Amino acid sequence: MNDVIHPRSAREMMSGWLYLPRFVDKIRLSLAGRLHSDYQQNFATRGFDAQWLKAAGLESEAFIEFVRPTITDGQVADWVRAHVHRPAEQAAFNQWILNYGSEEDPELRARLALRKEQSGLAHRTDITTFVDYIDADEGRLALV
Repeated sequence: MNDVIHPRSAREMMSGWLYLPRFVDKIRLSLAGRLHSDYQQNFATRGFDAQWLKAAGLESEAFIEFVRPTITDGQVADWVRAHVHRPAEQAAFNQWILNYGSEEDPELRARLALRKEQSGLAHRTDITTFVDYIDADEGRLALV
């Protein structure tokens, strides 16, 4: 039995922000003691989590404490719409996350290739970004 609860895709949007629903899922899983170890290394302080917080202008601890008592995504979405007004950063982040890994950065492309290989996805030429990789690794992209 697979004990991993996957957060939503980074492609999902909340209050105009890509990735936010995934981050909210990770926060709620962490608070419930159910965040799988695969996600804990980068939780809230590194990776896409940290990049979202930076773009939104928020501190990880404060945002986690805001999410803690919420029950619905609507509560989070309403708060973000009311308190996070960074349209330029939002647009830049949304574009960046969808393209991360497709840039001509040899080190980044090598890291994506390594992740694909480690996951048995090296043959997947349709995986050209880290968001593609995450969706394939978590079973959201159809097998080709």
